[in-house]
Formats: sequence, C-alpha cells, structure tokens
Amino acid sequence: MNWRRLQAVMLKEVRQMRRDRITLAMIVAIPVMQLLLFGYAINTNLRDLNAGIVDQANTSASRALVMDMLATTVIKPSLQAETPQQLMDALRRGQISIGIVVPHDFERRRGEGRELVQVLVDGSDNAVQAAAVQLAQVPVDNPRGIAANPDARAVAPISVVSFYNPERRSAVNIVPGLIGVILTMTMVLFTGVAIVRERERGNMELLIATPVSSAELMVGKVTPYVLIGLLQTTVVLALGVWLFQVPINGSLLHVYLIACLLIVANLALGLLISTRAQSQFQAMQMTFFVFLPSILLSGFMFPFAGMPRPVQWLAEVLPLTHFLRLIRGVMLRGASMWELWPDLLALLAFIAVMMTAAILRFHKRLD
Repeated sequence: MNWRRLQAVMLKEVRQMRRDRITLAMIVAIPVMQLLLFGYAINTNLRDLNAGIVDQANTSASRALVMDMLATTVIKPSLQAETPQQLMDALRRGQISIGIVVPHDFERRRGEGRELVQVLVDGSDNAVQAAAVQLAQVPVDNPRGIAANPDARAVAPISVVSFYNPERRSAVNIVPGLIGVILTMTMVLFTGVAIVRERERGNMELLIATPVSSAELMVGKVTPYVLIGLLQTTVVLALGVWLFQVPINGSLLHVYLIACLLIVANLALGLLISTRAQSQFQAMQMTFFVFLPSILLSGFMFPFAGMPRPVQWLAEVLPLTHFLRLIRGVMLRGASMWELWPDLLALLAFIAVMMTAAILRFHKRLD
C-alpha cells in the first residue's frame, strides 16, 4: 500500500467533508441533540397533569383530602365540574387526564370505612395510569372507619377507575401512535429527496423548459405520496385490529382524515427540506434530524407531561405531537375530530406554513 496515494485520498475526503457544511453540522448537532433530549427533556415522572375535580360533599374533610392529593404535584386543578359526567366529557375531549370525584355522602362513607374518592383516568396513555396510582396512596385520616367496619382495612379509600384501556395493554396505546411514526418517517424521507433527485438525474432542465409553475410542481409531487400514506395507514389499522384487537371507538372517516392531514404536513416538510439539501444524502441527514425529536418529544415513546415546559413548547411545533392527540382521541376515546379542534388547527397551520415556505424557496433554476 502506497502511503502517499493513501494520504491523497484521505486529504481529498477531509476537504470534501469540510465543503459539505450540512454534514459537518450534523457531526456535532446529532450527539448534542441526543444528549439534551435524553438528559434534559426525557422524564418518566409525571407532574402537573391536568385534573378535573367534582367535590359534591364540599366539607372540610373532603377539601382537605383533595388538597392532599394536589400536594403530591402529580396533578394540578384545571377544571372545576359539578357532575362526574362533565369530567367524563372532558376526559373524552382530552381537556384533562385525571378526574377526581368526591361523592355527596363522603362523611358517611368516611365513618363507615368505605371508599371515599374515585380517580377517573384517561387510560389511552399508560404513563398517566401509572401516575394515577400514586394518588391512591395518599394517606386518609379515617380513625372511626376501622372500629365501625372490621373489614375497612381491606377497602381502599381511594380507587382508580381507568377508561379506554382498563387492561393496560400496551398495543392499544402504541398502534395508533405507530401510524404517525411510520408516516413521519416515510413521507418526509420520500419528498425530502424529491427535488434533489430531479437535479441529480438531470430532470430539472426538462422542468425548467416546461410551463409548470412552482406551486403546480410541488402539489403534483405531493399528491401521489398521499395515496401511499393512506395505504400505509390502512395496513397498520388492519393489522392492529386483527392481531392486537386495537379498538376504533370513533369514526373511521375521521381516522383517515386525521391521517391525511399528517401525511400532507410531513410531505410539505419534506419538500422544504428538499429545497435546502444539495444531495440526496444531505436530505436523508436532515430528515433524521427532524424524525428523532418527533419520536422522542411527541409523547409516543415518553410521556409528554413529564417534559420541561420549554421542551413542551418545542414539541408543539411538531405535527406528530398533535396527530397523537387526535388519533388517540378518536380511536381510543371515541371523540370527534371536531371536539379536538385545537390540534386540528395546529396541523392545518403547519401545512400552510411549510407548503408556502417550500413554494417560495423553490425556483426553476439549475443553481
């Protein structure tokens, strides 16, 4: 092996890497991003979950017990309701994650050593169910209950009632989110290399010679991939129902409409990446840089409520975050997509911004 020839090849590779600024940035950015995400953003201990409270007894003892539950910092009061049905409606719409119900006969139950409080939990997120168990461990002052009822020690004063996934099967939570993860990975990647591929294959010269506008070119490239994304959605749904008995409690039409919104959002993001990348390899690198925060911060792998507030603000920019809330709300909680309108508007806004930016950045030029 000739050392001088080997040295020349190595020098050429270093110079080429130095000219590729995106690759050079990824060398540093990816480990830094992973360190910050896993060290700072990821936290499995949930705090400040939105909770609704119904205190039908409204006595000093019932208020003290509710305050003790709030003191755990697992929940924070965000809804003061009058009936348990209002809490159920709020759970279905995703406004709260936990509901606390204190019955009107609280004092009599307390004297008899019976169940005092029910904690209603949104079981579409297993992490929330685990956090609700901590509330059931809050000590309850019930000195008369044991004397009045010999079996009082066997009765839990605070019971946890899980809705939408009482068996706590992980597949029920994972499969709806997996639709979004697959669509994010494939749709961004497919379109991320779209414009770059035209340049590398020499097709851009033909497009320049045609009367096709930038907007027509972008929409034309996106549309076929929408059908591919809907096909992927159908495959995941069919296998999820067949193999894992994942329920579809809401409208199947709404499921497909939500999936279609995520598909278009990811395709628009991929097109924007494609207008910035100089090669297909760069496009793939930038796609990975988007995909990693999406899967870690959206609430698919780690609980969203456990992340610091600034990280939650960052996660709100990601379309997968809003898709997970929409798809779990429709499939598992049986909500209508219109009841989840804040996340619906967020996806529409993301599509408008990304598609506009991609069209403005794209020019029918060889440079």
